[in-house]
Amino acid sequence: MIDQQYEKENLSKRQAGHEDMPLVVLAERVAGALRRQSQYLFPPLIVLLTLLLWTLIVRLGNYPTFILPGPGDVYRKLALVLGDGLLWRHARITLVEISGGLALGLSAATALGYGMAKSRALERFLAPYIVASQSIPIVALAPLLVIWFGTGRLSKVLVCALTIFFPMLVNTIVGVRSVDPDLAALIRSLKATRWQTFAMLEVPSALPMLLGGLKVSVTLSVIGAVVGEFVAADRGLGFLINVARGNFDTPLMFVALLTLVVMALLLYLVVVLAESLLLHRRRSR
Repeated sequence: MIDQQYEKENLSKRQAGHEDMPLVVLAERVAGALRRQSQYLFPPLIVLLTLLLWTLIVRLGNYPTFILPGPGDVYRKLALVLGDGLLWRHARITLVEISGGLALGLSAATALGYGMAKSRALERFLAPYIVASQSIPIVALAPLLVIWFGTGRLSKVLVCALTIFFPMLVNTIVGVRSVDPDLAALIRSLKATRWQTFAMLEVPSALPMLLGGLKVSVTLSVIGAVVGEFVAADRGLGFLINVARGNFDTPLMFVALLTLVVMALLLYLVVVLAESLLLHRRRSR
């Protein structure tokens, strides 16, 4: 009798365990799915919470629109300037200036950075002047560039290029000097040409640092273009912000600022996608 009762208890425990197992597995799967999807859920959740907090502050403080507009006021202004094409006309000008500044600044920084990385003498000669130039705020330098090169697009491109020049220069120098000495000795022993060494060793080794500098540069390029437009411009998002400030049109200022944020995010996303493709190809090779 005792043995039969003991077997019945063990059987009931096993059955209860088997009944609980699907629930445990289901809970683990749900938790794993939530962990995987959290990276996609958090950004919209943060945006939603920010909008709710923004609306709450405006309503509790009873602020007028020219001091702090609510999300609804900004949305209506956005729909208005999108409808009449005003936002696109100014955003297009700023985007062209950013593209020109990136092309000029990145090409100059990578070329000079590569030369300084390969020549210690060139680095000792140029480094003090380059570092000293970084002590001058770009806001103070921009008016001089406008005086020298006029109020046209060139002065804004130069301001943008100077803004991104130093970060890309430093990353290029560090990246080129991060080449493994053993690999460099190996490729020299194989009688590789200067171009083969550059394309097959130096560029792949420096690629992570170059892409890191590019991430910083694309975000700073937006700042550089707007600083140039603040000084002297009749077009562009910086000009639009100045006009909105003079007219106390704070919703329009918010629209222009959010457009700049979207520009920076899109440029950064392009670099992230390029980084993913290039580094994946590098690892596969």
